Amino acid sequence: MPKTPAITRHDPMPLKDKTVLITGGAQGIGRGIAQAVLGAGGRVCIGDLDAEAGKACLAEWQVGPSAHFAVLDVAREASVRRWMAAAMKRFGRIDGLVNNAGIANPHVAPLAELSLADWNRYLSTNLTGAFLCSKHALPELQKRHGAIVNIASTRALQSEPDTEAYAASKGGLVAFTHALAVSAGPGVRVNAILPGWIATDDWRKPELRAAPKLSRRDHAQHPAGRVGTPEDIGGLAVYLLSSPSSFITGQSFVVDGGMTIKMQYA
Repeated sequence: MPKTPAITRHDPMPLKDKTVLITGGAQGIGRGIAQAVLGAGGRVCIGDLDAEAGKACLAEWQVGPSAHFAVLDVAREASVRRWMAAAMKRFGRIDGLVNNAGIANPHVAPLAELSLADWNRYLSTNLTGAFLCSKHALPELQKRHGAIVNIASTRALQSEPDTEAYAASKGGLVAFTHALAVSAGPGVRVNAILPGWIATDDWRKPELRAAPKLSRRDHAQHPAGRVGTPEDIGGLAVYLLSSPSSFITGQSFVVDGGMTIKMQYA
């Protein structure tokens, strides 16, 4: 007669000795993910256009060789190549990639006034950047049976006026996620996180850091009772990067305090 499976003891440090690359990792959601990875025993290489913010992270974290920063422009392939090379030189391996870098402001000009340059700027940063980083990380990720986490947005599913460029870039990232999951599997898993309203004011570099200005109404409109924080995204990212999620790939996880499931009536 088959035995009942034993209780699984989950590792409190699920990313111990793993190296995770995080784009846009010096502020906001990216920094929250980086800190969650470090807290789970991992090593991080953060890439960001803001060198001042990246250096501030290393100074504040004080984790020595477990963290590295290099300037990165995800829209430029040469910059991506240099960043990957710096990560390999420092850590010798890539176990996970978080494609987080992006233009945060979703609002652009009305479509009739939207320039091709602005349209391309959103797509090149928010979508092409994920393609380039995934392309160059994939050979190393395949060696390690690694994982990719793409940070999309609930705006891939719902919209406000004048957000076409941002929504298209994030919707494309969701589609890129499930397509790559099929192409890269079973060696590499690929999933996406779709954050809702995440307050990042106190996750900026020191001179820009401030307490979030949030009203009771801001919190109350969320079924979860509050606006999100970068830590909310970091916890899920760690799970998707680690072995307990080994049967999950090609999926998109909405993390928005319940906003997208709430009916809205005027």
